[in-house]
Amino acid sequence: MTRYATFHDLEGRSVFITGGGSGIGAALTEGFLEQGARVAFVQRSDAGDFVAEMSARHGNTPLFLPCDIVDIAALRVAMARAAELHGPFTVLVNNAANDQRHAIEDYTVEEWDRAQAINLRPHFFTAQAAAPGMKAAGGGSIINFSSVSYMMGNAGYLSYMTAKAAVTGMTRGLARELGPDRIRANAVMPGWVLTRRQRDLWATEEALAEQLARQCLKEHLVERDIVDATLFLASDASRMMTGQAMVVDGGVVVTG
Repeated sequence: MTRYATFHDLEGRSVFITGGGSGIGAALTEGFLEQGARVAFVQRSDAGDFVAEMSARHGNTPLFLPCDIVDIAALRVAMARAAELHGPFTVLVNNAANDQRHAIEDYTVEEWDRAQAINLRPHFFTAQAAAPGMKAAGGGSIINFSSVSYMMGNAGYLSYMTAKAAVTGMTRGLARELGPDRIRANAVMPGWVLTRRQRDLWATEEALAEQLARQCLKEHLVERDIVDATLFLASDASRMMTGQAMVVDGGVVVTG
């Protein structure tokens, strides 16, 4: 059983997560499984071993549907299949992203469009697909993953930062448009979470020291630090919160 928060109303909920088999996404899947939710997730790479591990650990098997979220038609099919098996989603988590570094010079139109197709476009079309079922169920929660990177004005991944700024704006628009149907939309804005990918690619000793110097809390973020904030936004514990951007970054940026 989890040492973390328990949100009893999430038991039995139908949850759909993009990129739910690795990194932060895997921690999210496990977090919802621990609550007794029925979790379906998509990602491009194979997640069979992860599914088996979760089933053995929790006695609650997530539904893995292989899908490249760039392919919106395939994403719609996967969501329809998950809803057929688990019931209409009342929680949607748009987690999948790619923060590949790049320079401004020589960055092509095709590379730019690909980045937006991963980091921004699916958030709209998953919400579009999930909204009717949420309305019929009497409400739901959409949680879009943004990032504090654009608030910090970081360098090195401008296409990603642009998409993440747009995700926050989209979230506020979704909250306004879907609110009359009791569908909430909020954004989670993580700081630098040290997933395996981050450690392998960019977490040099110098970069880690610089990050801690920026943070009020002098401890690096890990995947689980993002899970409970997401569970809270999924739960009725946050039933009157919508259109908000929740920062979880150890105290680097401030809102309000």
